Amino acid sequence: MRTSRWSRDSLSYSRVGPSLFTPLIRGESSEKSRLYFWNKLASVGNTTVSNKSKITNQEDPAQKEQALGLQAFVSNGINWPIVVWIAIVHILALIAPFYFTWPGLIACIVLAFATGSFGVCMGYHRLLTHQSFKTYRPIRWLLAFLGGLSGEGSALTWVAQHRKHHAFSDLEGDPHSPKDGGWWSHLLWFMPDFGRKWNRDLLTRYAPDMVKDKMMVIMHHLFLPSHFMLAGALFLFGYFGPEGWGLGTAWGGWSMVFWGLGVRMVYVLHITWFVNSATHLWGYRNYETSDDSRNLWWVGILAWGEGWHNNHHAYQRVASQGHRWWEIDMTYWVILLMEKLGLAWDVIRLKDVRKALPQ
Repeated sequence: MRTSRWSRDSLSYSRVGPSLFTPLIRGESSEKSRLYFWNKLASVGNTTVSNKSKITNQEDPAQKEQALGLQAFVSNGINWPIVVWIAIVHILALIAPFYFTWPGLIACIVLAFATGSFGVCMGYHRLLTHQSFKTYRPIRWLLAFLGGLSGEGSALTWVAQHRKHHAFSDLEGDPHSPKDGGWWSHLLWFMPDFGRKWNRDLLTRYAPDMVKDKMMVIMHHLFLPSHFMLAGALFLFGYFGPEGWGLGTAWGGWSMVFWGLGVRMVYVLHITWFVNSATHLWGYRNYETSDDSRNLWWVGILAWGEGWHNNHHAYQRVASQGHRWWEIDMTYWVILLMEKLGLAWDVIRLKDVRKALPQ
């Protein structure tokens, strides 16, 4: 057995039996099946959740006062810090064409892949939310840090919201179902001010394993400062960088900020939001699931494999989301490369899950 100075993630796929996946594959939509699945997921490995924080048939306190759709703004008001944050990011992207440089565009592309594919798709989603593979703790933290730089919130809130989405997918309680409105599912769902208590209850119920990780909590509090630090680093690189191609001037510094921060974040934000909205509205289905999830080819390509959403909802813990040969999943390719290099292990594969299911 391999040993390391760094402790491995102790979550183990061996603890997950066929009964965890059966309700999802069969497309059962009963309350009993859904609650059973999430109670089982909550107890995988060492992330055992106390009885109080498990999902039960009792009313969920994390959604007790959560009106959805436009009614949410009437009942709870507007979360102005988030609205201002999203507005500023889009303003930066609108200014960017007037400060175009090739280094700025390159920074945009590289950081989009780092924060989008590595941070959100692989880190936030497949590793931290669904535990589709294991890796060393420093890599977990690095992926969570990159995910935070996507602008989509900290790992704590992202994971909690996404687990809740799967628990109530396209049912009452789903944070961002298109059934509450297309624009709601795309970007309005995180703008109401549900209050601190609601957010604490959300984390306690859906991300107790994340809250126990002190580094994740630290990054949660450093979410905004980390973006200012990145903006400063980008500006300094553009200002003091080698002359030529627009660098070495203040104009070059602002170009790096507008493209590396503004344009890049708008792309990553919206392509993630399209997974929430478009892939529950349009596309084809490989599996009969209890929700409205679809596979949408253009989201699959632009979102580094996340657009094969019906596949994902059918087999939620499988690391690969492209189940047909032509369903490109670049994020899964990176996971396989990490496995080859010894940086990832216990990668949950589709064939293994299918073998575990009763025939």
